[in-house]
Amino acid sequence: MPETAGMNTQPTPVTPVQIGPYQCGQDQPLLLIAGPCVLQNETINDQICEVLLKLNARDDVNVVFKASFDKANRTSAAAGRGPGLEEGLAMLQQVSQQTGLPVTTDIHLPEQAQPAAEVCQLLQIPAFLARQTDLVVAAAATGRALNVKKGQFMSPQDMAYVVQKCRSAGQGGVMLCERGTFFGYGRLVNDMQSLPIMRSLGVPVVFDATHSVQAPGSQQGSTGGNREMVEPLARAAVAIGVDAIFFETHPQPDQSPSDGANMVPLERFEGLIDRILQIRHTIQSFGPLDGTDSDS
Repeated sequence: MPETAGMNTQPTPVTPVQIGPYQCGQDQPLLLIAGPCVLQNETINDQICEVLLKLNARDDVNVVFKASFDKANRTSAAAGRGPGLEEGLAMLQQVSQQTGLPVTTDIHLPEQAQPAAEVCQLLQIPAFLARQTDLVVAAAATGRALNVKKGQFMSPQDMAYVVQKCRSAGQGGVMLCERGTFFGYGRLVNDMQSLPIMRSLGVPVVFDATHSVQAPGSQQGSTGGNREMVEPLARAAVAIGVDAIFFETHPQPDQSPSDGANMVPLERFEGLIDRILQIRHTIQSFGPLDGTDSDS
């Protein structure tokens, strides 16, 4: 296992994270975090939730609805950002009340943490902000579970310090999320080693399949991507043994105001999930992913 100066990176037991009625971690159903990139309207939420509720009826997957109230890290100032904190949280509250699904959203400022925690059972820290101590500490202090995305510029070993910050500030639990690493300009690559390395820190690991196929800033002021690569990467991550997987989906991705090129068309989403769950069932028969070689 690669070493981080001053840190113990030997594999440790994964501490499960409680998200509403679910637990995420070893021997738990796959946690599926899914929804539109950004909140738009009730009709789109209803269409997506109809599919998510069908998936949630299975006994091998637990679903959390995800959508952003604000896309604060847009390439261009002219890009749409979403309905904002107050209206967005009201929309997420409506989804939660109507479906019974836990909900999550990303926050960008420390003062957004507590209002979001009053609605969401899981708070998400965007990758660009994973090192922002005030934000991470404010989110952890709410007592909610956190999903912290590894910065595209960070090593998986350095996420140990993020875990320390979260655990020192709150008891809600933390998951770490892989979403790709910068490879020059306008390109992300996935180092699949980061999944078992981050899991060796004793936390559940999430794989973000849709943001991993982004091509940042490649569309003359907006982010492009290649949705055809979402399923191959998701299959690989599930084969490695992640605890949760993150997708963005939309009835008409090309009409989405954000990240349309990366999103899975809603009509294809249920079949994709069925296929990756078949892979997971096979992999589970091999035993736990603990970062060690069972033959050594």
